[in-house]
Amino acid sequence: QVQLVESGGGLVQTGGSLRLSCAASGRTFSNHAMGWFRQAPGKEREFVAAINWSGGYTDYADSVKGRFTISRDNAKNTVYLQMNSLKPEDTAVYYCARSVVADIPAPSEYDYWGQGTQVTVSS
Repeated sequence: QVQLVESGGGLVQTGGSLRLSCAASGRTFSNHAMGWFRQAPGKEREFVAAINWSGGYTDYADSVKGRFTISRDNAKNTVYLQMNSLKPEDTAVYYCARSVVADIPAPSEYDYWGQGTQVTVSS
């Protein structure tokens, strides 16, 4: 069984930064692409960013391009989301997820999810 545990969320002012971490259990972390999603109150969960197994390829939602950076450390079984220039519309619960594939996955190609971490951006 794979467990994903997010951390690093919190309250930040507009224009501030946060770094989210997601620690994964299991021995096959480096075989899988990873992703970050978010869900704001009253809205559906949406894709934020993805990274392939090696960290060599990434993908971002248009709304976060140029502001967010996804990265991973396979030696630590951890994926990160560096969030800069935060806006109130970035307020959401952020989830990390493990993909069933090694390369950049489609939004439906995730099988394990974390419990989420709250990010609140005040105006």
